[in-house]
Amino acid sequence: RTKLLTWAGILCCLIWNGFAQQGGSDCIKANAKSCGECIQAGPNCGWCKKTDFLQEGEPTSARCDDLAALKSKGCPVNDIEDPRGSKHVLEDREVTNRKIGAAEKLKPEAITQIQPQKLLLKLRVGEPQTISLKFKRAEDYPIDLYYLMDLSYSMKDDLENVKSLGTALMLEMEKITSDFRIGFGSFVEKTVMPYISTTPAKLRNPCTGDQNCTSPFSYKNVLSLTSEGNKFNELVGKQHISGNLDSPEGGFDAIMQVAVCGEQIGWRNVTRLLVFSTDAGFHFAGDGKLGGIVLPNDGKCHLENNMYTMSHYYDYPSIAHLVQKLSENNIQTIFAVTEEFQAVYKELKNLIPKSAVGTLSSNSSNVIQLIIDAYNSLSSEVILENSKLPKGVTISYKSFCKNGVNDTQEDGRKCSNISIGDEVKFEINVTANECPKKGQNETIKIKPLGFTEEVEINLQFICECQCQSEGEPNSPACHEGNGTFECGACRCNEGRIGRLCECSTDEVNSEDMDAYCRRENSTEICSNNGECICGQCVCKKRENTNEVYSGKYCECDNFNCDRSNGLICGGNGICKCRVCECFPNFTGSACDCSLDTFPCMASNGQICNGRGTCECGTCNCTDPKFQGPTCEMCQTCLGVCAEHKDCVQCRAFDKGEKKETCSQECMHFNMTRVESRDKLPQPGQPDPLSHCKEKDVDDCWFYFTYSVNSNGEANVHVVETPECPSGPDIIPIVAGVVAGIVLIGLALLLIWKLLMIIHDRREFAKFEKEKMNAKWDTQENPIYKSPINNFKNPNYGRKAGL
Repeated sequence: RTKLLTWAGILCCLIWNGFAQQGGSDCIKANAKSCGECIQAGPNCGWCKKTDFLQEGEPTSARCDDLAALKSKGCPVNDIEDPRGSKHVLEDREVTNRKIGAAEKLKPEAITQIQPQKLLLKLRVGEPQTISLKFKRAEDYPIDLYYLMDLSYSMKDDLENVKSLGTALMLEMEKITSDFRIGFGSFVEKTVMPYISTTPAKLRNPCTGDQNCTSPFSYKNVLSLTSEGNKFNELVGKQHISGNLDSPEGGFDAIMQVAVCGEQIGWRNVTRLLVFSTDAGFHFAGDGKLGGIVLPNDGKCHLENNMYTMSHYYDYPSIAHLVQKLSENNIQTIFAVTEEFQAVYKELKNLIPKSAVGTLSSNSSNVIQLIIDAYNSLSSEVILENSKLPKGVTISYKSFCKNGVNDTQEDGRKCSNISIGDEVKFEINVTANECPKKGQNETIKIKPLGFTEEVEINLQFICECQCQSEGEPNSPACHEGNGTFECGACRCNEGRIGRLCECSTDEVNSEDMDAYCRRENSTEICSNNGECICGQCVCKKRENTNEVYSGKYCECDNFNCDRSNGLICGGNGICKCRVCECFPNFTGSACDCSLDTFPCMASNGQICNGRGTCECGTCNCTDPKFQGPTCEMCQTCLGVCAEHKDCVQCRAFDKGEKKETCSQECMHFNMTRVESRDKLPQPGQPDPLSHCKEKDVDDCWFYFTYSVNSNGEANVHVVETPECPSGPDIIPIVAGVVAGIVLIGLALLLIWKLLMIIHDRREFAKFEKEKMNAKWDTQENPIYKSPINNFKNPNYGRKAGL
């Protein structure tokens, strides 16, 4: 088991080194000068505050590294600063379980639908904190409904049906909640040209003919929210139709005032519904320029005597402005519009969260069913939204809805098809990607759209280490008080540099300082592996942050050691100053020599079968004739029989090569003599048995068996009489040899004679041939020369006197 753990540890080291070499360390790349900078570099970064942790030549930033790397470099766990984020629930009321018609009547503020309500998160950069929220739709939850109606002339027949809406709607809503309030407001248009006619007569009665219409207005709060349905019918029954010139209406002005005038409208912290009823389109931001109105809508309440008084002064609100105010005030909007404008308001619905669109009949006769259906649609969906996030803070959602439906990203904010009493959960991750400049605390709020309840999350940022609060300003350890000694290192005062703040910035480039950065008899500053700062070498960093220069003169490194199998120190050690420091059970210049003898263990429990030594996990056989992983093979070795025949021969027959040393070398077995081969032990006995047949020095065969019992004792049984072959018959052998010699001699003579005859015949034939080719006469000597010479006198025959 110990060996298995050892190999597992080595494998883990190899894997860690591989990943480290591949990706490097973001912590080192951050070049952190303090513990606070270090922990902001990443969630896995730690700072070693051990005073003597750094090697010579290493910068202060080397204290910041991955947690595993710091431990491997020898930093004790207690000296590693690694603050972690946390979460604390400050307010955690259980969600309310309430049934409709229950005797207990709770105030709206006492009803809880989301849990928890307040938390504290301590955030470290890059480390997300996860919180879980639970939402449960409470039964019999109070509802405030405000009916905002277009009173332009085209809505005349609709007004007649709305006049009895109060009591009828109250009866229907009692099926949903026992606490229901209703209000009513109306709108027409801005009271300036070209939206209305500004002639005195048209201002008194904008309608044509004998129609009795009220003066035009922008928005009027007719009835604040009340639980008296009869009062709704009474006041609405007194309303009259008005008129305007253009088709789009000024409904956005009215919606804005209903949203922001909470006190006048009477909104409670309950479900807030706004029913917007019209048969026309709408004006929005920018349209006010037609009437000379250029000031943007300020989003504030301007009701005096329940009338909007600033319609001529402020432009229409934009859609985005409306969305903001409706969301801030938790108002859910129901657009009850005619078929003609369905497409327009459906597009508007897509821009306003928690809103619905219903088709209004031409005379609004279906308005009650429309409201009920729209309410059920809105209340069956919960959508979480958060307030503006502080800079550098991100948030993500994951929803756990009904029937195992889970979503992430934007869909993780919502759950649909929720019935009353259903419970859903959300998992929210909050992450700080940077620290605030001033380190101040922040607050974010999360709430379900359309509900007044919210979750308050206080954020505290971990930007400094605990040890920094224990720092010693102007510490003597920082060169006569030129810095603050904190977290095991000096944080230099302004104008001072160096590991111990021993130099001023004016001395950095002094040539006299360079002399302290050169090795003896060397011209290289910091071995060309660093910079001389303040008379001390600060070693440069390599592209691979796991490769480090160190030493007083940056003469050491941890990547130029011997390698094995492509790994520094074979992956079985640590490279320190170009020398491998091997892990336990490893040795060698590249730590490639294992001291573990397990690979050398033979099946008999002996190391290398007792025939060699275990070196680097491999058997080195001392006898060259043995080979194999455990010296178990021998190609030229004798078997059991040949190995023991000399000892058996000397003990049984007193002869052989070991006759003189028999008593010293051959007493390791017990010997028993038997009369014949039949008496020898036969196969089938418990002990391993070998039958042997060997020759002695007299060329006689002797037979024996060799076996080893369970106690390790060797037993030999030997036949007491060797089998010696009879001597040869000499006469036939001699006669055969003589006859052979004679026959061979005769054969040789015959062969010689034959060869001579052939040779003579060839010579005679050659002579005859030459004789036939002769060219001279046989009677004349070819070399004869006559001794007579003839001479002639040239003057012979001439006349005298010539």
